[in-house]
Amino acid sequence: MLIHRENPTTFDQPFRALGCSECRDTQALGFDFTMAFQLILDVQAQRPFAYEALVRGLNGESAGEVLGWVNDSNRYRFDQACRVKAIEQAASLGLLDIPDCLLSINFLPNAVYRAETCIRATLEAAKRFDFPRERLMFEVTEGERIHDPEHLKKIFAEYGRQGFTTAIDDFGAGYSGLNLLATFQPHILKLDMALTRGIDQDKVRQAIVAGIVLVAQRLGIRIIAEGIETAGERDALLELGVRYMQGYFFAKPQIDRLFLP
Repeated sequence: MLIHRENPTTFDQPFRALGCSECRDTQALGFDFTMAFQLILDVQAQRPFAYEALVRGLNGESAGEVLGWVNDSNRYRFDQACRVKAIEQAASLGLLDIPDCLLSINFLPNAVYRAETCIRATLEAAKRFDFPRERLMFEVTEGERIHDPEHLKKIFAEYGRQGFTTAIDDFGAGYSGLNLLATFQPHILKLDMALTRGIDQDKVRQAIVAGIVLVAQRLGIRIIAEGIETAGERDALLELGVRYMQGYFFAKPQIDRLFLP
């Protein structure tokens, strides 16, 4: 879940790139938070493909509640702090001990005014915690209204140049759909649960997902199915050619722990 800025391409004041230590300064942010990590499973290989870092309050507040504390005055610092905290906590929990496993981080595109500048704190954090940049994945939700697709295209291009994996989250549930995909092609599409829920009992959803899988294959894009809650959904998606999945059927988000299948 992300929030959007009314005028994403203009900023109230010029920002400078924050250093790693400054991004960890939640006192300046005005509130503190932590991360929960949810498994993304390679179902065919039965091993972790990635863990998604999901923001949580220190007293168990949901992501939606934490995001409600974010406004125009702290949006940039919050986005930077999320990246640093996710990297720091994932490293401390031993994610790098899992071969080829990625760390997935949600980012706020409307908090990124210039990709090559706003990525500095991320690169500094990766270096500080010995986290290879090729094991970082950045997700932007399709559910966020994208006012400036060209801006997001530039962000994805810079992230790809830096060696990061890029992903569109909640694909199929937002504002742009295939038009967004036509503008730029990420490394990964994450199918929204609106398409995957009950797919084993729904021929319409099966047909839609089969079409998306075909398009993704032709574009060299991998697919992750979100919101999986039953064995039937898992099996139906496997038959459709989707091998990477995420959902409560496999693991719930957990604080201070990486769930291993």
